[in-house]
Amino acid sequence: MLARQWLNHARDVMDQIEATQIENIKKAATVMANSIEKGRWVHTFGCGHATLPIEEMYPRIGGFVGFHPIVELPLTFFTNIVGGMGVNQFVFLERVEGYGVEIMKGYDFHEDDCMWIFSHTGINAVNIDVALEARKRGMKLIVFGAEAAAAGKTGRHSSGKTLFQLADVVVDSCAPAGDACISLKNHQDKVGPVSTMAFVTAVWMTVVTVAELLDERGYKLHIHPSHNVPGDTTAKERLSNALKEYKKRIGGV
Repeated sequence: MLARQWLNHARDVMDQIEATQIENIKKAATVMANSIEKGRWVHTFGCGHATLPIEEMYPRIGGFVGFHPIVELPLTFFTNIVGGMGVNQFVFLERVEGYGVEIMKGYDFHEDDCMWIFSHTGINAVNIDVALEARKRGMKLIVFGAEAAAAGKTGRHSSGKTLFQLADVVVDSCAPAGDACISLKNHQDKVGPVSTMAFVTAVWMTVVTVAELLDERGYKLHIHPSHNVPGDTTAKERLSNALKEYKKRIGGV
């Protein structure tokens, strides 16, 4: 049954992350914890389905203030598929050098911030633009993506670099090069991608490690609670306090 095949592939990817990436996750989490402890930001960026881990981590139940999502609407798949802002335009835009430079002009950054970029292949120009601009501003750069599977690929950027070559810390998502993993009898292309599952797995392994580090340092986390648990009479207040903290801090961005 192909459903079980996909599930087995997904488990294999998660097992590979656990077996090979724990130390890199700890390194990434330490950089992020250092930024948040200083009252600064972990900026998060991705294109297409690599925006899903960004939306997953913050804001949501169990997330906490310190992560700043940067999602450029024309660079997601979650608009129209054809017509205006469709897939063809997206594929073109993510390869346009200079677009990421313009995106970065819309925000204020500090050298104590860090930049966390998600990219399956690490080769498209917009991501590399953002990475280079982050480095120019003195920020540490953390990249999550299929580094091993992307070995030998050339970046689509005049710098000649890939995201993985620019990063201070890389966490390999352990997803396969083509992302999809299930073959069909009568079709050339596979179905059943696993990169989003891999990203989300690595995200929460990292974010809870950031929380662990900050908790051990005595730092007060502003956590988004569930406000749907019967009997929890202070959940709305705690959520309001977390949003107030975010609003107070976002003024510098």
